Amino acid sequence: MRIEIRGRNVEVTDDLRHAVEKRFERLGRQVPDVATLEVELREERNPAIADREVAEATLHLKGVTLHASESSPDMLHSIKALAEDMRRQVKRHRDKRRKRSKTRRLVGRFRDRTA
Repeated sequence: MRIEIRGRNVEVTDDLRHAVEKRFERLGRQVPDVATLEVELREERNPAIADREVAEATLHLKGVTLHASESSPDMLHSIKALAEDMRRQVKRHRDKRRKRSKTRRLVGRFRDRTA
C-alpha cells in the first residue's frame, strides 16, 4: 500500500510521518499492494474550535473509495482514531465482498442441481 501524507497549516515532521506509517501498517496488510492511502493532516485556525487537530484519510481500492475524518485537541490522537475508523471500514468492505462471493457460489451450486 502506498501512503501519501500532506499537511495543511501543519508541518509534516518525521515524527508525524512515522506515527501515520506505524498506525496504518496493520491496515496495509489487509489491502492489496496497489491500494493508495492519502492522509491529510491539518490544523483549524479558528480559536472557537476545541478539536482543532484534524486528520483525514482516503483509501482508494479497486472499485471503491473509503474516506474517514477525525479531530481532537492532539494530532497523534486524531491519527490513532483515524486508523481505527479506516480499519473498521476495510473490515466491513472485505466482509461484504466475501459474503457476495460466497452467496454467488451457493446460488451457482443450487442452479446446477436443479438443471
